[in-house]
Amino acid sequence: MPQFTAGEFEVMQLLWEHGAMKPAEIQAVFPCEIKNAALRSVLAILVEKDHVTRRQVGKAFVYSAKTRRQRAFRTMIADLADQFCEGSTRTLLFNLVKSEKLSDDDIAELKRLAKDTSTSQKRKKKS
Repeated sequence: MPQFTAGEFEVMQLLWEHGAMKPAEIQAVFPCEIKNAALRSVLAILVEKDHVTRRQVGKAFVYSAKTRRQRAFRTMIADLADQFCEGSTRTLLFNLVKSEKLSDDDIAELKRLAKDTSTSQKRKKKS
């Protein structure tokens, strides 16, 4: 999956949040001013990259996210791991945890998550 540029990612976030939209609707909620031609260019690129679909409704096109947010998230995490941690998501996670100032509640939540994940993996192995 090709990485998103900053502008492409902003459009994707809007489509994930709001669902199918016409360019004028995207432009109205875009976080900063964007010219119509620039927005249409970004949308065309996203369609070409197969992240977005479009369908004609009357005279306008309606755009929808094809790539799911979770899939894009997993790809971005894998890219970060590749670029900074020799491909290891484990190393990336450890570095993130080390670099954050975590509260006692945060640490307790991480421990609970780790325990839940470990239990789930053990169940899968037994199956």
